[in-house]
Amino acid sequence: MALIQPATKKDDDRDDEAEYSPFTGIEKGAVLQEARVFNDPQLDPRRCAQVITKLLYLLNQGETFTKIEATEVFFAVTKLFQSKDVSLRRMVYLIIKELSPSSDEVIIVTSSLMKDMNSKTDLFRANAIRVLCRITEGALLGQIERYIKQALVDKNPVVASAALVSGIHLLQTNPEIVKRWSNEVQDAVQSRASLVQFHALALLHQIRQNDRLAVSKLVTSLTRGNVRSPLAQCLLIRYTSQVIKETASNTQTGDRPFYDFLEGCLRHKTEMVIFEAARAITELNGVSSRELTPAITVLQLFLSSSKPVLRFAAVRTLNKVAMSHPLAVTNCNIDMESLISDQNRSIATLAITTLLKTGNESSVDRLMKQITNFMSDIADEFKIVVVEAIRSLCLKFPQKYRTLMNFLSNILREEGGFEYKKAIVDSILILIKEIPDAKESGLSHLCEFIEDCEFTYLSTQILHFLGNEGPKTSDPSKYIRYIYNRVILENATVRASAVSALSKFGAFVDTLKPRILVLLRRCLYDSDDEVRDRATLYLSVLGGSTADGGEANAGSRSLIFQTLDLPLPNLEASLQAYEASEIPFDLSSVPKDVKSQPLMEKKALGAKKAGKDSVQAVTVNGALPLGIGAVASYDALLSSIPEFADFGKLFKSSSPLALTEETEYEVSVVKHIYPGHVVFQYNCTNTIPEQVLENVYVVVDASEAEDFIEVFSKPLQSMPYNSPAQAFVAFAKPEGVYSTGKFANTLRFVVKEVDKDTGEVEEGVEDEYQLEDLEVTPADYFLKAGVSNFRNAWESLGADFERIDEYGLGLKENLSDAVQAVIDILGLQPCEGTEVVPSNSRSHTCLLAGKFIGDFQVLVRLSFGIDPQKQVAMKLAVRSEDQYISDAIHEIIANA
Repeated sequence: MALIQPATKKDDDRDDEAEYSPFTGIEKGAVLQEARVFNDPQLDPRRCAQVITKLLYLLNQGETFTKIEATEVFFAVTKLFQSKDVSLRRMVYLIIKELSPSSDEVIIVTSSLMKDMNSKTDLFRANAIRVLCRITEGALLGQIERYIKQALVDKNPVVASAALVSGIHLLQTNPEIVKRWSNEVQDAVQSRASLVQFHALALLHQIRQNDRLAVSKLVTSLTRGNVRSPLAQCLLIRYTSQVIKETASNTQTGDRPFYDFLEGCLRHKTEMVIFEAARAITELNGVSSRELTPAITVLQLFLSSSKPVLRFAAVRTLNKVAMSHPLAVTNCNIDMESLISDQNRSIATLAITTLLKTGNESSVDRLMKQITNFMSDIADEFKIVVVEAIRSLCLKFPQKYRTLMNFLSNILREEGGFEYKKAIVDSILILIKEIPDAKESGLSHLCEFIEDCEFTYLSTQILHFLGNEGPKTSDPSKYIRYIYNRVILENATVRASAVSALSKFGAFVDTLKPRILVLLRRCLYDSDDEVRDRATLYLSVLGGSTADGGEANAGSRSLIFQTLDLPLPNLEASLQAYEASEIPFDLSSVPKDVKSQPLMEKKALGAKKAGKDSVQAVTVNGALPLGIGAVASYDALLSSIPEFADFGKLFKSSSPLALTEETEYEVSVVKHIYPGHVVFQYNCTNTIPEQVLENVYVVVDASEAEDFIEVFSKPLQSMPYNSPAQAFVAFAKPEGVYSTGKFANTLRFVVKEVDKDTGEVEEGVEDEYQLEDLEVTPADYFLKAGVSNFRNAWESLGADFERIDEYGLGLKENLSDAVQAVIDILGLQPCEGTEVVPSNSRSHTCLLAGKFIGDFQVLVRLSFGIDPQKQVAMKLAVRSEDQYISDAIHEIIANA
């Protein structure tokens, strides 16, 4: 979060700079003409340097030189080696590097550069090394390797640094050659020159970076030694931090390797090293409060520094620490409060947001007073950060909602851009939803805002929210005036939203209905057709149409005004299936379960060959398309097959699972779960144009699924090229229990060749194709069904059929992996966002809900813990409507 604001100058100053810029209006052609001065018998070093400067400017501005132009400039520049002027020679080195001559041209200057590399002038030697390493290819590099090795340990720090930096660049293109310099680079690390030691350490680490053991040894040796260079010390801290992250802590004492070194660097005499060490400690994985304390103390001292850069660095680091360890930063609150009035607005913004994260309830009022004066002095992007922090603080201390809501409403009335106003509105909406007591005041503030809102998006968003929440308040009538004002004063989009909001008041508040009907009738004469259409619709539904004054249809009212508690992808897929069928559409048949597609499903069904649609429909005998991209409603499809009519109500349909890879036949399977049956739906596609398959059926071997008995198989009569179709196999199983098993699948068919020219079909031969195995797992018998309030649902189920036990899950990288593994095994819906595990957390509670086959509700509470050895333990508590279900959950986990 780089919040440093660049210092801006007045427009007049910028105009003056542009006016006196030496590069204003220069053109490539004119500069190339000027470059002829390089050929003069009597060279003018100052004039030549000015021309080279212009050429460098053009190159850095992206100007391209043709091959001929670049060659002519290069050969002209080589003649400048005869000048002994030091400044001109430095410019010559620069222009040669930028021109990047070809291998044929490099030979021209190689001798001159090698001569300079052995010159007695250190400046020439250093620059010659840089240029040679930049323009020389691998073949010529071997010729100068001996000189570079000597330069690496040269007594002059300028020469040694030039060689080391060149080695860093060469490592990208010629790593084998540079790795032979390890001994010389190792010697350079011990140099007394600050810059040489810095460059040597950087190069040595890059040489060894792919060998973790070598890097660990390097860090071990240097942390015990004496690194004089502050820059090198900062590098060493970063490398040490990397080694710590890759190395497990001591399992007995909990100590980290090299932590003492980082803590020792906090007492270094250089501020740069101190800050680097403090930052490294705060970024350690799973850092404890004891480890954080010395770093926080140092950063607290930096907060009162006279140097703005130190104050900014310290407060930004503390801001990050406050996200995961707010209590550790509370000791710095007094120092950060003094930074609210800092002249640097970036520092002040970070200080405020950190205080909002770490402050307690008693300090809220004082902070709000300080922030009020501060907000007018910062840009919108910083104001958004403050607003988001205030929103988090209000959710943390809901009792303070009045103070914080008033603050948000005040800044909402001030000038600001769209993103800033949207952040405020979103914050108020969230607070209204999360804090019931804040609803009345929040809605009033929003009503006042839309009276003078210039952003259509925000007006429609607020009107939609008013329509949903306004009728539920103690005095809904007070909002009507604000909403109808929008119908009179706003643009067509806002007017349409206002009509929808008004109609909801009429639908849910009977006392207001006559007044709402009057207002809606006035909207029938609006100039915009969308507004008129909405008014006509709502008048008809509410029973106020001039053509029909009777009672509105209750189903239509419910459909229009009630929240549609269905995932839109599922509704879309069901409507797609309905379009091509003759079966009446039933909204209750749309599944409410939302499942993400597994990787294999995406590979088999999402990735199609060129020329195909990204989402392709599958059909039953070419009649009924079903969307594959989301969980679809299969009721209509299965009920059209008479043999499945007696199976009862369909409980669950799985996502498609691929049984083939990218081959000539694409086959996936969908598992349909009934109370006493399981139906496998095989989606098949022939991808070979020269073939047609007939009498296609799937042979299923259920020898590893003892509880299942095959009762019906529906083959495919024909499967032409690129015409998806489906085959079915049904099994009976014990009713009301979760039966599992593994099924081997073989696709059998008669394959017939098709003549490309005539289209005639030749005689066929029987063939078969082995498919992947298929498993019915315990998760197939559980349907994801979340609950809005888990605690209430848990209490309402009672403890009659509760079962609690503890399990060891073995080694896991982190708790997040363990939580996800158990969720995948059970196939239940995570509730209240508990599937997300905070980083570095040592314990976590996850709440799951769902339905067992037979529509029995089941709730699960998982409590996880992980020790320093990464062993995970889990406490599993289950409540359900039947003891068998609670025991089944525990049995599934025990056998997983």
